[in-house]
Amino acid sequence: MRIVEFYSHLNGYEWLMHHHPSLWNEVNEVVQSIDAEAHKTKVSKEKGMVGKMLYSPKEMNASMKVALEQRHWKEERTTYWVTKDAKLIRRTMHMSADEQREEIERAGEKAFLSYNQTDFVKERVAVEVQFGKYSFVAYDLFVKHLAFYVGDKIDLGIEILPMKELQSQMSSGPAYYEGELYNLIREGRGVPAVPLILVGIAP
Repeated sequence: MRIVEFYSHLNGYEWLMHHHPSLWNEVNEVVQSIDAEAHKTKVSKEKGMVGKMLYSPKEMNASMKVALEQRHWKEERTTYWVTKDAKLIRRTMHMSADEQREEIERAGEKAFLSYNQTDFVKERVAVEVQFGKYSFVAYDLFVKHLAFYVGDKIDLGIEILPMKELQSQMSSGPAYYEGELYNLIREGRGVPAVPLILVGIAP
């Protein structure tokens, strides 16, 4: 496979090229290591495509997971405490988890432990490979990457998506680069407030 397009949000690409260009090379290597045709194994049951061979999102995800883990990209979690009081959340959001809980309970509120998990982190850069439903991309960009950035676990998030030319040969539902690029730009230049690289791939 190959990287067809990428979009740099809040100078994400420029930051990576300055601080960790080798990581961008690794992302390219991982994408190029995937034999797309080997994953064209799903027999469609959808109306209008019955019997057609489609790319399997699960298989492509699994291959990318292996390739990233071989290069020592590892799963990481960030934990935090939440409560029902919006003002209290704003006040505690940038504290450590221990400080958050203490402050919430000192205010007389109940604190609930929560977390976000991302599959691949290396040198404060997170990668999400998203061949799932379009709603998962918004969660990655506006929750996962942002939570890790606010929690001072990463400096950059990379989101890998199929280009339309690949997505059109998958079962219906997965997000695609062009559509998610539109959604990201529509939010405005500073939203979400985390440097990102949106990456579109195809066979």
